[in-house]
Amino acid sequence: MFDLNELKTYKEGNRLEAKKALGRDGQGELPRSVWETLSAFANTAGGVIVLGVTERNDDGLFIVHGIPKAGKVLDDFWNAALSEDKVSARFLKDADATVETVDGKDIVVIRVPWVDRYTRPVYVGGNLFGGTFRRTHTGDHQCNREEVLSMLRDSDTLSQDSKVVDAARMEDLDYGTVERYRNEFRAERSGSEWNSYDDADFLKAIGAAGTGEDGELHPTGAGLLMFGKDRWITDGFPHYFLDYRQEAGAAERWADRFTSQPGDWSGNVFDFYYKAYNKLKAALKVPFALDENMRRIDDTPAHKALREAIANCLTNANYYERRGIVCVWGDDAITIANPGDFRLPIEEARKPGASDPRNETMLKIFSFVNVGERAGSGMGTIENGWTAGGYAAPSYEVAYGPDRTTLTLPLVSVGDSTGGERPKAVGGRFNDNELVVLNLAMETGRVTTRLAVDATGLSRQSASALLRRLADRGLLTWHGKSAKDPRQYYTASTDKQGLQ
Repeated sequence: MFDLNELKTYKEGNRLEAKKALGRDGQGELPRSVWETLSAFANTAGGVIVLGVTERNDDGLFIVHGIPKAGKVLDDFWNAALSEDKVSARFLKDADATVETVDGKDIVVIRVPWVDRYTRPVYVGGNLFGGTFRRTHTGDHQCNREEVLSMLRDSDTLSQDSKVVDAARMEDLDYGTVERYRNEFRAERSGSEWNSYDDADFLKAIGAAGTGEDGELHPTGAGLLMFGKDRWITDGFPHYFLDYRQEAGAAERWADRFTSQPGDWSGNVFDFYYKAYNKLKAALKVPFALDENMRRIDDTPAHKALREAIANCLTNANYYERRGIVCVWGDDAITIANPGDFRLPIEEARKPGASDPRNETMLKIFSFVNVGERAGSGMGTIENGWTAGGYAAPSYEVAYGPDRTTLTLPLVSVGDSTGGERPKAVGGRFNDNELVVLNLAMETGRVTTRLAVDATGLSRQSASALLRRLADRGLLTWHGKSAKDPRQYYTASTDKQGLQ
């Protein structure tokens, strides 16, 4: 919230710009650069321009100079702002630009609102590709052609992924993926008449296929992305790329990685969702709990938040932009990044019922198999579920040029109340190192020889022997392809008896 009473304590930032605006005669003149900043704020997240104020060189705080003829400067602003030759759209209200008094001096304050995607890009000087700006931490950034085209695509009333891709063929789809999807659909919607349809009619029903200009059936953008084969997806979306990574130690960069490109799996969005989730869920701790049938409950609010985060990323990505989708399991956090910015201000997106997915058809296809929130509560599911799982609060970062949204899900626990049940040294049953390793397995969801070495100070050989001994006693469960598998790890046993 911008407070004029606190003006001298502010500094310039990505939502605040100060300009002296005194002109050659010192009486006041509208700076030419005000229009670039107006465009930049409108195309980003809004902001405030204050005229008659400058930054101090030493600490960046504001100095109020005032403008002797502030009323004339305000009139000049409105005369130009209401001209289509100067600004491409009219989105300012009378109260958005006013003369205010601070410390007895008049200044002009221009409050630039966040402009919806249907109005963007807001450009100046009648020049779409030369007069469109975005706001970054370093100031006003002139958008390149790709960024302008991206805003134009987002301004379409139709979802980007709903259109038929005439150049794609139905044979470009991976029908193994289609069958996996149909199995999930049958399990969730056993009474749907769509289950009796053949593949072509079923794909039409869910929005994955449609009739093209040639009168033949073709995949839609959603169908190609969700069910296509990578080599054909990239024909329609040249920058399409999906990437999963698990960080390793200093000796090697990645402990595990797969991308959409090698050709040893479909490379499509639907299969990536499950592959990435099944990898990332191993990072989560699972508290010991039993259902009414005395079976262990392995699904927590954090697991639901993680599934929602991946689905949210995949359905809000701008697949026309570069750098692709990247999911990283790091030591301290899971990060999920996608090309494209928020289509709503983050503050609005957090409100219940607020939703404007970039790929609405993909979200619908996911929702048919109970993946993703269609009721506009996705951000709440992510943030509330993650903190309910005992972790620090998630955070979002949006960057521009190229546009990119990154969600960080910290793996740092907050308190112990939601952590897994910890083994205790009862009657000398566990020694100190065993307790450390078992607690580590409970808290982090998995433990490797390297983690055991770091936690206990044992040699690698001793730590490995300790892990095997605990596995032999049924306290840990080993996972791996062979004894020499560099990716092998142990998880806490699901048998509570071993911890008594």
